[in-house]
Amino acid sequence: MSSAPPRALIAEDEPLLAAALQHELAQAWPALQIVATVGDGLSAAQQALALQPDVLFFDIRMPGQTGLDAAAELADAWPAGKPFPALVFVTAYDQYAVQAFEAQAVDYLLKPVQAARLQKTVQKLQLALTSQAPAAINLEAKLEATMAQLRHLLAAPGVASAPPPAAASAAGAAPLTMIQASSGSQIHMVPVADVLYFEAADKYVRVLTAAREFLIRTPLKELIAQLDPQVFWQVHRSTLVRAGSITTVTRDEAGKLHLELAGRPEKLPVSRLYAHLFKAM
Repeated sequence: MSSAPPRALIAEDEPLLAAALQHELAQAWPALQIVATVGDGLSAAQQALALQPDVLFFDIRMPGQTGLDAAAELADAWPAGKPFPALVFVTAYDQYAVQAFEAQAVDYLLKPVQAARLQKTVQKLQLALTSQAPAAINLEAKLEATMAQLRHLLAAPGVASAPPPAAASAAGAAPLTMIQASSGSQIHMVPVADVLYFEAADKYVRVLTAAREFLIRTPLKELIAQLDPQVFWQVHRSTLVRAGSITTVTRDEAGKLHLELAGRPEKLPVSRLYAHLFKAM
């Protein structure tokens, strides 16, 4: 561990719980400096990127976006050559979330935070920071490992939202074949076979075919669960593309990937979280 004291950011939308966590951390880890406390997911990602702390305590359910989404956004924008912060997610008791965190070896704290459990987390964090010297690890490999953990957690039921109903998650359920998109007093029936990509935009999801664009209110996360993952690939937190329509993948000067699709003029960005899909064979 470097001689500089470790620094942490707390993202928690309930002020009393944020204050309680900060108090418990002061007892369990006096050397830790809390550089900021924020109350929503968007601020969590922005402040973490600006301050670049060593440790992040992210509440799972926050206004704006979840703690998982904030972590994914941060990982996508994190500067190369800098160690990514150690992540600790804070959640109310949920058996699905706990099982997912344990399966991915990601540390978590249950609300209300207990001193004994926090002490174990602090010990794990101190050990992680001790082994984080650039000479001791491959930073890119460590970031990719974090990305893999986040990908699995984002896909796990019950982590950032309620677990899906049994009927919706039943094995062998047929993929969605038709989209109903309303426009004024009309409802357009859009075959999924015609869709080239879906893109989340504010309160809507854009549905793009080669010739037209439609808007629907179904959240992208719900669509993901209803579409064939072999046909539609998630390439960004807000974008699903038809894999068979991808013609080229290009890398810009900053190392970011962009897709071109047959039948569409625009280029679609690929987030670092999903860049592993396009490694050369």
